[in-house]
Amino acid sequence: MNEIVGSHDLLLVTLDTLRHDVAEELIAAGRLPTLAAALPGGRWERRHSPGSFTYAAHAAILAGFLPTPAAPGPHPRPFAAAFPGSETTTPGTWVFDAADLPGGLAAAGYHTICVGGVGFFNKLTPLGSALPALFAESHWEPEFGVTAPASFEAQIACAERAVAGARGPVFLFVNVSALHQPNWFHLPGGTPEEGDGPRSHAAALEYVDRHIGRLFALMSERRPGYAIVCSDHGTAYGEDGYVGHRIGHEVVWTVPYGEFTMERGRWR
Repeated sequence: MNEIVGSHDLLLVTLDTLRHDVAEELIAAGRLPTLAAALPGGRWERRHSPGSFTYAAHAAILAGFLPTPAAPGPHPRPFAAAFPGSETTTPGTWVFDAADLPGGLAAAGYHTICVGGVGFFNKLTPLGSALPALFAESHWEPEFGVTAPASFEAQIACAERAVAGARGPVFLFVNVSALHQPNWFHLPGGTPEEGDGPRSHAAALEYVDRHIGRLFALMSERRPGYAIVCSDHGTAYGEDGYVGHRIGHEVVWTVPYGEFTMERGRWR
């Protein structure tokens, strides 16, 4: 990461609430062609989330504690705040002297941009403003939220406008709301009475895959890019009687993850 920071635009995409099992099933079935073309080996990496719901997970992720490989560690981190005794900071780790990753990157000359999705990024309350406040520039509109069927397209359009106005290297963070409930409207023929489930969750991910190439193109247009695409946590659809998240269940803790570099102009 010491060779990447400063020379690459940086993209962090959190696919809010995406389950690992659904993500893995779809990519294995060839239903995520854009993500398959981007992820190393065309597959997701299985990881464990640092939190069981959006705020906790993102507070950790934006401090440099990304989802951890689901195998015994310790596992080196690409980014880390300066912290004595850290066992996951290695010579390959880019270390920043700040409390959060956006602050560290800003000190390194990056313009930091947040395009929010779920309620913890809506800036309508003090709590909904806490995470966006870490960035130099932040955006949220109702069209980006969980109830908007075209939320991801609206988020991408916002990101394109924001990056177009930036000078120098950019760190773009996008919290994608499309996977979060309610997602029944992404399933052809879905109804509110039928509600959400793994099938509508999968349909929402296919919707994201149809458009995410625009983000990859945006963040590799001006210079090479480096991307992290992952979930912040999963969600339960009745497993062991559980529905939702903020619980310690396997379908919540286990998340898909991918990181990769992007050659300049590859995604045009």
